[in-house]
Amino acid sequence: MKTALSRVVCTIGLIGASAAALAGETKAAPPQEPVGFITGAVIGGFAAGPIGAVVGAGLGTWLGNRVHRAGEAGKAEAQVAKLTSDAQKLASEKTALSAEKSALLTSQANLAAVTVRNAPDGGADVLDGLQGDVLFRTGSAEITPDIAHQIQVIAQAVTKTPSLKVRLDGYADPRGGDEINMKLSQDRAIAVRDLLVAAGVGAEALEVNAHGKTQSVATDSDGYALERRVRVTLQMESPPAVAQTGPTE
Repeated sequence: MKTALSRVVCTIGLIGASAAALAGETKAAPPQEPVGFITGAVIGGFAAGPIGAVVGAGLGTWLGNRVHRAGEAGKAEAQVAKLTSDAQKLASEKTALSAEKSALLTSQANLAAVTVRNAPDGGADVLDGLQGDVLFRTGSAEITPDIAHQIQVIAQAVTKTPSLKVRLDGYADPRGGDEINMKLSQDRAIAVRDLLVAAGVGAEALEVNAHGKTQSVATDSDGYALERRVRVTLQMESPPAVAQTGPTE
């Protein structure tokens, strides 16, 4: 009985000394560490006296750290699983939106073609004054395939209507220097022109203008996106003026 009591007293003393030593450290221990430390020390003290208390304290601390790390790892795995699920969901939604966009563009192109075929005089009266914007990425004059398809539809309308002319006005957003943006806006207008020519539109029916950033009014990224464009305007050519002569006497 006395031996067991002395072991408990020694164990408590060792726990107090260890706690005092640890109190001077500023590093915060994981939530499970104090429990593991005290439990290990008490078990070690009853099992093998003071030496067992020291060994048990170290073992308890190690186990506490393992439990804490396992808990953190579990939380991290759960977060990764959620992020993966969200990424898959976004990818699926993006695919669906792309399919809907392609279907819409096809419908618009088909509608435009039908309108041109059914309009009198090749559709000049219907298409006169029609405008549309070809949008571009930042710093780019590249035309995406879906937009190229729409330009080809416009080209079909123009080739079937000799009295139609096409005005192309290139623009840039306000970021960057004047010279760079002027050239960029010109490159964009020329890219649209080249597609129209390749689709059969005569060069004499096309007018190309570059404005750079001179007409920019945007102040945020959304506005910038709408200013990186080429404005396509269909215009019916005015008939030549007939000279009028006064009556002869």
